[in-house]
Amino acid sequence: MSEQFLPLSAAEMRARGWDKPDFVYITGDAYVDHPSFGTAIISRVLESRGYRVCILSQPDWKREDSVRAFGRPRLGFLISAGNMDSMVNHYYVSRKRRETDAYTPGGRTGKRPDRAVTVYSRLVRKSYPDVPIILGGIEASLRRMAHYDYWSDSFRPSVLLESRADLISYGMGEKSILEIAEALSAGIAVKDITFVAGTVYRTEDGDGVYGGIRLPAFEEMKKTPSLYAESFRTQYANTDPINGRALIEPYADCFVVQNPPQSPLTVQEMDDVYDLPYTRKSHPSYDALGGVPATAEIRFSLVSSRGCFGGCSFCALTFHQGRCVQVRSHESLLREAARMTREPDFKGYIHDVGGPTANFRHPSCAKQAKAGVCRNRQCLFPKPCPNLDASHRDYLELLQKLRALPGVKKVFIRSGIRFDYLLAEGDDAFLQELVRYHVSGQLKVAPEHVADAVLYRMGKPENAVYETFVRKYEELNEKLGLKQYLVPYLMSSHPGSTLREAVRLAEYLRDLGYMPQQVQDFYPTPSTLSTVMYYTGIDPRDGSRVYVCRDRRERMMQRALIQYRDPANRALVREALEKTGRQDLIGYGPKCLIRPEREAGERPRPSAPAVRRKRTIRNVHPKKKPR
Repeated sequence: MSEQFLPLSAAEMRARGWDKPDFVYITGDAYVDHPSFGTAIISRVLESRGYRVCILSQPDWKREDSVRAFGRPRLGFLISAGNMDSMVNHYYVSRKRRETDAYTPGGRTGKRPDRAVTVYSRLVRKSYPDVPIILGGIEASLRRMAHYDYWSDSFRPSVLLESRADLISYGMGEKSILEIAEALSAGIAVKDITFVAGTVYRTEDGDGVYGGIRLPAFEEMKKTPSLYAESFRTQYANTDPINGRALIEPYADCFVVQNPPQSPLTVQEMDDVYDLPYTRKSHPSYDALGGVPATAEIRFSLVSSRGCFGGCSFCALTFHQGRCVQVRSHESLLREAARMTREPDFKGYIHDVGGPTANFRHPSCAKQAKAGVCRNRQCLFPKPCPNLDASHRDYLELLQKLRALPGVKKVFIRSGIRFDYLLAEGDDAFLQELVRYHVSGQLKVAPEHVADAVLYRMGKPENAVYETFVRKYEELNEKLGLKQYLVPYLMSSHPGSTLREAVRLAEYLRDLGYMPQQVQDFYPTPSTLSTVMYYTGIDPRDGSRVYVCRDRRERMMQRALIQYRDPANRALVREALEKTGRQDLIGYGPKCLIRPEREAGERPRPSAPAVRRKRTIRNVHPKKKPR
């Protein structure tokens, strides 16, 4: 196989001498042949086994014939919304439409529909009623069972039923898509492909699923949201390929069955996937349109791992990539990095070496290989497990090898580190090298909040753990004579956060002398613990009731408190302080967040200086914008 793009048009298909493809891969993204894009990975994996794959990128969903560009494929259609859920891609948490789309040429919006996998699948079903349709990617993966949908504020069935597709390949999908392809190629009807790990299918015989767990019925959960919290707890406990069981969700006229996840890729299998002949570029037809903005950051970045045992409540990685960390070998990563250095526009900087969590480079403990991850216990939360392997030696050695490559000036880590995991090692060797060599002026970390009650709901460590990390980071920067800043990510309105906790966070930022330029308001996306809390008011982990901020005005106040220095937020901050009885924070003193309104004729007083702690918080940058 040569390093060339897969066919993006019928003309390109015919130029290869093909009369028809085995699979047509419909994606809501522009076609980028880079292993950071799911479309590229799945299509290249199929190609490596001899299957002919054509890419149908961003077809015009307003025209029925748009999905017929390559004709009828021999085996089926593969459909993905792209690298993002189409609703997250289109809308802010306020439900206001986004102005740009980083996965579309020129950043243009409007090139993919809302609920893209459903729309594309229904178009295919109209044109080819009997052709197999397999859904994949993040949108289908996280909507594979009944779920709460924030944008319509409704409880929706599995996307398999809404889309009228035949199968969902959930998770990363390399193994399951090959098994599906082999079964279809062998002449097995798609309705009979019920045996593949990492898939979801429909059946009329729920009793015929061996060893399955029956979940509450869709209509019952729709009437009684607390049943959804119970269902989600069961789903969350069955996300491991070794100890997970099949899950059966009843509907009025059928059952949706989720098979256990596909097994993790071995190091060799990971290497094989990432060593495929990607061009690492967007299709040249996009050049005249300005290229694809999303490629800018990943062009010179390395994916070293996948999977995450961090267990943050607001993150869907447990459901998509799983908790078992899978890694590439040093040799594979060094080969890819060496290829980067030969590209004409490489300037000597590797932008990132990481994954969902950069410093996870091996499974959390040795027992996972045989017993799987624990069903009802997290690796890091609320405290690190005694069996946790927190060694950073392998990651440290990898970074040292990458730094030594000819042509490489700097290797940065931008995908974020888990600071509680770093501290759990009990050895500062990795932190020292991180500070000395791998911070590009600012280090992104995610404390998310400072109130322990909120952090508990988030699945994050207590604030004292973050404070310990900050002290160590500052001391090392001072020792090395470096001015490198921490950029803390903070979240407002997460379940469990009342206005009082939001005020406490504002006081913390006041003492820090720092106001974030950007704040993440909690975004309820499908298949996260936090979204279940938002919808049901129940924490699925223990069944306890949770305060949920659903009022738009209060969400605005919680967000404004984090940016209390912004004059545009003054009225909201004052309202929040009055509601919480914290008028003591309105005044001219050094502890006050805002000044009182001036009376007529009163001369303005000078601004009170920001209060700083006894230790100098030089490492929080006042101007840089966090994500």
